[in-house]
Amino acid sequence: MRVFPPDWRDPHFRLGARDMAPAALGIGAWGLVTGVAMVKSGLGLWLSLWMSLVVYAGSAQLASLPLIATGAPLWVIWATSACVNLRFVIFSAGWRPYLAPLPRGQRLLLSYLTTDLNNVVFMRRFPAPVPAPEQVPYLWGGVLTNWVAWQLMSVLGIVLADVIPTAWGLGFAGTLALLGLTGSLLSSRATWIAAMVAACASVAAYALPLKLNIVVAIAAALAVGVLMEHLPGPGRPPAGTDV
Repeated sequence: MRVFPPDWRDPHFRLGARDMAPAALGIGAWGLVTGVAMVKSGLGLWLSLWMSLVVYAGSAQLASLPLIATGAPLWVIWATSACVNLRFVIFSAGWRPYLAPLPRGQRLLLSYLTTDLNNVVFMRRFPAPVPAPEQVPYLWGGVLTNWVAWQLMSVLGIVLADVIPTAWGLGFAGTLALLGLTGSLLSSRATWIAAMVAACASVAAYALPLKLNIVVAIAAALAVGVLMEHLPGPGRPPAGTDV
């Protein structure tokens, strides 16, 4: 089986790209808004391009931009970005049964390319954590579709940032795109409750300086999510009991 470089002619590669195509429209809109926001925050053309290509984490980019613009300490920027991306630690544990047989270099590259929606779409297609030959080409099709959609629109936003009027309300459009992407990730009672707790905590802590309400919201959501996972549910014994 050809694993790297990916074979675009593989039917599973094309299937992964096709499954990701509808979500790529929202990803592209979000990328456009993020590209504009980076330039208007004062990063400039080349630094914005570098951030888009190297960081490739829309939520972390948007969370850090107000901090960069206000001259927040570097540790606050790093801590905020790390907190926003903590969910990928959980995602990586879920990916392990599928990708553990791959060489480390390929796993590192896929870890850079894989996003929330790639995780959702892949897990829906392959719910059983058992490696199969079609999984890797399918994943490549999805992650490359996502990456191209993001980078094309992000670069477009960066290049046209000085031309696009602020009155167009792209910030609000980006918020709507982000809400749509977030909604697609809410697939269980635990995720819905964690999202509502995060929203309430963010509003309650809005007065904190340096956008620290984002960190408070993330911490509250993680705490509630862990608690929900340990609560007994239908057909599941309480945590700590023997089965």
